[in-house]
Amino acid sequence: MVLANEFPPDVRVENEALSLAEAGHEVHLACFTRKNAPEKEIFKGIIIHRVPISLFLYKTSVAALTAPFYFSFWERFLENITEKYRIETIHIHDLPLVRVGVRLKRRHDLNLVVDLHENWPALLSVSPYTRTLLGRLLSPNFLWVRYEKAILRHADMIIVVVGESKNRLGKLGLDMSRIIVVSNTLKLDNFELPDDKPDPDYFTLYYAGGLTYHRGLQTVIEAISLVHRQIPQIRLRIAGSGKYKSRLQEMIRMHKLDSRVEFLGHLPLSGVAANLARADAALIPHLKTAHTDSTIPHKIFQYMYANKPVIASDCIPLERIVSETKSGVVFKSGSAADLAGKITKLYNKEVTILPARRWVEQKYSWDKDASVLVSLYESLADSGIA
Repeated sequence: MVLANEFPPDVRVENEALSLAEAGHEVHLACFTRKNAPEKEIFKGIIIHRVPISLFLYKTSVAALTAPFYFSFWERFLENITEKYRIETIHIHDLPLVRVGVRLKRRHDLNLVVDLHENWPALLSVSPYTRTLLGRLLSPNFLWVRYEKAILRHADMIIVVVGESKNRLGKLGLDMSRIIVVSNTLKLDNFELPDDKPDPDYFTLYYAGGLTYHRGLQTVIEAISLVHRQIPQIRLRIAGSGKYKSRLQEMIRMHKLDSRVEFLGHLPLSGVAANLARADAALIPHLKTAHTDSTIPHKIFQYMYANKPVIASDCIPLERIVSETKSGVVFKSGSAADLAGKITKLYNKEVTILPARRWVEQKYSWDKDASVLVSLYESLADSGIA
């Protein structure tokens, strides 16, 4: 496995690697480190190989298509691991390093599995650092769109997180039979909920995740400014970090909501679970884009497992799952007025919300997704390669 990031933590990568190791595969995970982590380590049976990366190289990743020395850096690192450990299958997480995977596949006669966590071109199109003049010059979006369509044809199998993403790739002309869905579902033995209950003195909304413009928390703050007089007990608790925090704090001060919004900072999974248990409802207010219409966040399954009403924007996969499970309410992305109305109805118990834990236990379970992943690798083994 190849991950262009620090590891741990990465819930999806860890779940996949552990499931394959438990199925009898020897799993090597190649990643970078900017935190002076050990260059080799055994983590829960996963053999981790780390390479230190300079700040300059780290920042050039977004411009990899116009600055190919980033690919050269990874190719040298992965070539050594591939030869030394006689790697049989290379599993690339996310789009950028697929080119390196293709080169290694050809040179060493490997199988290539590409694991797309995101719609990468769509993600870059809304990222702040690619919307500047310099960003558009170094990382023009049309190059990533063209790269995705061309490079994915060389993959033996492609993994996506939702059916909407599979359909999107099918429209690019890729072979649908080589695309499987392994979703961002919850590994139940990794997520322990305490017995804590919500504070009866408050109506607590909870959000866990990154703090960026496209996560939509600005819409939540605007909505709270519209309803805090009708719902005097309302408060928002935010677990996560990001550069957009300062802008959110400005909005909170402007609306005089300082006493109603609390930033909890970045929390370990146990802290995320503990604060979720104390919430009355949980938020996924993502702005609706081509990116969010073709991915699914891990936290929706955490919220559902905790039997917390989900308040989600109308991104296609979110709306589909919330509507199917009747686990919450859906509002129009970016509309503070619509969100305020949905929060009010939820508070006044004007909508029927059903407990969703059984859906996570029976359908949206990592056990089911792990079996799909393991079956994929069994099919590679049957081909005589993996």
